Amino acid sequence: MSDILQKIINRKYEEVVERKQRISFSDLEKNILRQAGVRGFSQTIKNQIQNQKAAVIAEIKKASPSKGIIRSDFHPAEIAKSYAAHGASCLSVLTDVDFFQGSDSYLQDVKRVCDLPLLRKDFMVDTYQIAESRSIGADCILLIVAALDKVKLKELYDCALHYGLDILVEVHDQQELESALDLNCEMIGVNNRNLKTFETSLQTTINLQKNIPASKIVITESGIHQASDVALMIEKNIYGFLVGEAFMRAENPGKALQNLFGKYL
Repeated sequence: MSDILQKIINRKYEEVVERKQRISFSDLEKNILRQAGVRGFSQTIKNQIQNQKAAVIAEIKKASPSKGIIRSDFHPAEIAKSYAAHGASCLSVLTDVDFFQGSDSYLQDVKRVCDLPLLRKDFMVDTYQIAESRSIGADCILLIVAALDKVKLKELYDCALHYGLDILVEVHDQQELESALDLNCEMIGVNNRNLKTFETSLQTTINLQKNIPASKIVITESGIHQASDVALMIEKNIYGFLVGEAFMRAENPGKALQNLFGKYL
């Protein structure tokens, strides 16, 4: 685990303790009962891929630990509407407060104005967060294999299934991929960013895809910046994408999405 990821995870354990003091698990479960049914995140992605179209998970992100503020003019609901109007399949909303300047309220704001399925992009370390994700309106959660031991990974995975959430399991290398495959998960996200150097290489997805069963949904994450990157992935039969920073730096995020993916939408 990289130093920055370890720092985030350490803080996340502290944050969970603080949140449990504010809202009990039982209160979260009461909130869940008030929520509408989940929107089919993985099914939406699968439908696009079956039609050989790019399935784009467009990310709503204000900042990151490595890049600082990415978008100062940040209005999540407006960004979501722009994405929806220009071909996004699903949305990813950063909710981590301390390192990404995110907020649960951003996801809730987006849910109110947009019908696309929503991924809560955060660092899951406790089943409390899974219930919390469902209670604030998420349809899918992220599990980062690099941040969890096998026992905890399985516990959180099973908890997400219990609450009817879809799960994107993120891997960086072959060892992590094997842990993901042990879960029999449907969606595997391959993060092209090296956790130690923070450099990105699309070759990471290309290399790992060879060892992923064809029945799985592969999502390539990070490093998609230009049309040639998209074309390379499509050429390798990879149709699932999670893209954030390239859109967040554009004046109109939705138009940037449309321009980047063009004929593949």
